[in-house]
Amino acid sequence: MSDTLDTLVNLLSLERIEENLFRGASQDLGFPQLFGGQVVGQALSAASQTVAPERHVHSMHGYFLRPGDSHQPVVYDVDRVRDGGSFTTRRVSAIQKGQTIFTCSASFQADETGFEHQLPMPEVVGPENLLSEWELLHKLTPLVPARVAEKLRRPKPIEIRPVTLQDPINPQPIEPIRHIWFRADGSLPDNPALHKYLVAYASDFSFIGTALQPHGVSSWSKFIQLASLDHAIWFHREVRADEWLLYSMDSPWAGNARGFARGSIFNRAGQLVASVAQEGLIRVREDWK
Repeated sequence: MSDTLDTLVNLLSLERIEENLFRGASQDLGFPQLFGGQVVGQALSAASQTVAPERHVHSMHGYFLRPGDSHQPVVYDVDRVRDGGSFTTRRVSAIQKGQTIFTCSASFQADETGFEHQLPMPEVVGPENLLSEWELLHKLTPLVPARVAEKLRRPKPIEIRPVTLQDPINPQPIEPIRHIWFRADGSLPDNPALHKYLVAYASDFSFIGTALQPHGVSSWSKFIQLASLDHAIWFHREVRADEWLLYSMDSPWAGNARGFARGSIFNRAGQLVASVAQEGLIRVREDWK
């Protein structure tokens, strides 16, 4: 396990302060604010630690309310909404400096049998034949300011290999469809809940940027203000975050300074393991130009 992945695993484990109160450290990944995926993963971890182990998370719906500070810990307050005969429901508030920065509800269910079907996995190039995002971005370091280059060179806990390529410095309009392969940068213990925390964490990477693609801009464009507004994830089956997963994303709509994206996550066997949806702020700032 790489040092950055080991740090992330520890962050997602959380410190239990009280029966329903947890604290998580923060990781500075070089973003202006706290990475939203960290809050999603830690909130799911907090909720899961109050649920019977035979029940597994199958859905989580959250709202980002305020920007987080990557240099401050986050406190997670879990409300045990319901422990039913078949489903368990939890509500989580993520708090920094006395204010809620993220809130979510998560639902858990024991395994049951029933009808099964899924959409087929897209046919794309496998990860073995692709460069990693780190390698691709490293080529850009001579073209960007030193402070940006330093961020690009930082090791990441999740290895990403893009299938869809776009020049972030000089983006051209392309259809709002994106495919990436991702996996944890190292082997993980056989803890099913941990693998879901990490998939939830990674599900926020490269996501709302899919809605930018038809407009010839990227998250690097200086006049674009981006922020995640909400995030939902459904887990369909058990998943291993340390094995290659294909994240297929599309954006069917953007408007009113918002963009909507949805994604499907498949394992190498072609099984659909999770579905994701997110709406984000996409504001053109003329005053930043």
